[in-house]
Amino acid sequence: MTNVQIEIPATLVDEKPVSITGCRHHFPLLHERVNGKPLIYLDNAATSQKPQIVIDTVIKYYQTENSNIHRGVHYLSEKATQAYEKARGKVQQFLHAAYREEIIFVRGTTEGINLVAQSYGRQNVKEGDEVLISAMEHHSNIVPWQILCEEKGATLCVIPMNDAGELVLDEYEKLLTARTKIVAITHVSNALGTVNPIKQMIASARKRSIPVLVDGAQAVPHMNVDVQDLECDFYVFSSHKVFGPTGVGVLYGRKRLLEAMPPYQGGGDMIKSVTFEKTVYNDLPYKFEAGTPNISGGIGLGAAIDYVNKLDLKAIGEYEHELLAYATEKLVKVPGVRIIGTAKEKAAVLSFVIEGIHPHDVGTILDAEGIAIRTGHHCAQPVMQRFGVPATARASFAFYNTKEEVDALINGVYKVKEILG
Repeated sequence: MTNVQIEIPATLVDEKPVSITGCRHHFPLLHERVNGKPLIYLDNAATSQKPQIVIDTVIKYYQTENSNIHRGVHYLSEKATQAYEKARGKVQQFLHAAYREEIIFVRGTTEGINLVAQSYGRQNVKEGDEVLISAMEHHSNIVPWQILCEEKGATLCVIPMNDAGELVLDEYEKLLTARTKIVAITHVSNALGTVNPIKQMIASARKRSIPVLVDGAQAVPHMNVDVQDLECDFYVFSSHKVFGPTGVGVLYGRKRLLEAMPPYQGGGDMIKSVTFEKTVYNDLPYKFEAGTPNISGGIGLGAAIDYVNKLDLKAIGEYEHELLAYATEKLVKVPGVRIIGTAKEKAAVLSFVIEGIHPHDVGTILDAEGIAIRTGHHCAQPVMQRFGVPATARASFAFYNTKEEVDALINGVYKVKEILG
């Protein structure tokens, strides 16, 4: 698959189409050296690297457009507003949302989930009700619902998973009851790589008129997401996972639900009028966007979407799956290695432990070789408890990674065993 052809904007390359590995020169950080070694970046589930076009777009904003948005009538304010709102339109098309007003800019996936929990949740979850999540959730899709349930006297229910790291769908169906007021589930597990059957799960909930929030932070960089086809009620993702800037993300919500929800925060831009007696809230999407937003981040996300839209995401997914299969085949041959998460449907995430060696030591030795992986509980401590490990080492791939880098990872693992085994 290394010869898959991908269309890239003409401004980014000298010729097109280019191969997947040919995209590497768009990402300047990939050419750095760490500890005297060429950087091998395998921590994409934590954050992706940024193509030069995104970096240039953010710089250009500060050099030529920097101004606050929405409230100014001068040239710079109008120019910045147009660029920011154009980015919102790009996100709408990227997610295939029905309305531009359904796209809310937030700081990231975490804030998007908190917004729904504190706005929709506070309004609709009552004492004795239930909120349903899964056993593989990131902390950001656990803690906000715990806070809500404690406040309301509701119960947090958990969909179990099997030893492969797959949700037990029969149990999920049993947990959907008249008391269930919302389902909040991850599209792709950050700790295991499991791709959940989201569309099927949403359909089951919709039969019972139960709204569904999907954490898409690990999905949008690797696959096409169509919120209308999924028929989800809320979908959240972070810019920095999809080759955009940090500090900005997106909440998609069904228009009718968002219109009925109270504001999450109060302040400037989320109002139509304010008196000491009464405040009239602004229309969507601004009702949920109090204060000055991350303007450069939103515009940078728009540039990242432009870049991703020039890629064949199906081909990207196939290539990343080939990398995952290649790495898995080699890693399982290393004595003492145990892979955590062996679902049939997986994204390009490979979590593992080595018998008798702490994952942090694995990460430290690999770093000395210039190889960047993630070690720890990955903000998914219940997952670690489920598999009986304190932490894992996690390699996560993007389309700019190569089989040669996988080989270096495997050689690094053997070196870990040589030093500590």
